[in-house]
Amino acid sequence: MTPRGALPDTIPLFPLPGAVLLPRTRLPLHIFEPRYLQMLEDALKSGHRLIGMIQPVGDGLAAVGTAGRVTMFSEMDDGRLMISLRAISRFRLEEVIEGFTPYLRGRVDWTPFRADRAPSVPPDQEFDRPAFIERLRRYMAERELSTDWNAAEEADDELLVNSLSMLLPLGVEEKQALLEAVDLPARREMLDGLLEYALHGGGDDEEMLH
Repeated sequence: MTPRGALPDTIPLFPLPGAVLLPRTRLPLHIFEPRYLQMLEDALKSGHRLIGMIQPVGDGLAAVGTAGRVTMFSEMDDGRLMISLRAISRFRLEEVIEGFTPYLRGRVDWTPFRADRAPSVPPDQEFDRPAFIERLRRYMAERELSTDWNAAEEADDELLVNSLSMLLPLGVEEKQALLEAVDLPARREMLDGLLEYALHGGGDDEEMLH
C-alpha cells in the first residue's frame, strides 16, 4: 500500500522514441493501441494516475524516464484517446516487469530526482537569455520552423528550456541527454551548445554528445 502523496515503486511504462517529458511541463498524447488503452484504463483506476514516459534504446529502454500524471483525457470520434500528462518526476529504471499486463511496467527509483518535485528551481544566474533567443531565432529560421515568439519571450527560463528540449527536432540521443541533465543550468548549456553546433554547420547533432 503506497502512502497518500508518496510515489509508487512500480509504474506502467510507455516507450516512445523522441518523446521526453521534462520537469514542470505537459505532454499531449494520442492513445490508440489496445495495450496502451488498457494501460490508460489501469492508470486512471489507480490512486496515482501515473504513466512513465521512457525512450527505447536499442533492444531495451533508457535508464531514465519521467512519470506524468494523467490530468485530461477525451475520446476522439475514431476511438482514439487524447490525454495530457503533467510531469511529476524523473525516475531511474531499476527493472522492467513483463507478463502480468499487456504493457510493460517498471520498478523505479525516484530518489536521484527529488528536486523535480520542488515547487520551483533556483534561477540560472549564467543564462544570457537575449543571446539564447537570438540563436534560437536563427536556428528556427534556417530550418523554416515556426513558434509563438510572444509565448517564448514570456515563458520563465525553466519552461523555455524544458519545452524547447521536448519540442525541437532533435535526435533520440540528444533528447535523452537533455532529460538526464543534472539541473536547469546544465540542460540550458547543453541545449545552447546544440543550437550553436547546428548553426555552425554541424551534421549529425548526436556526434556532439560523444
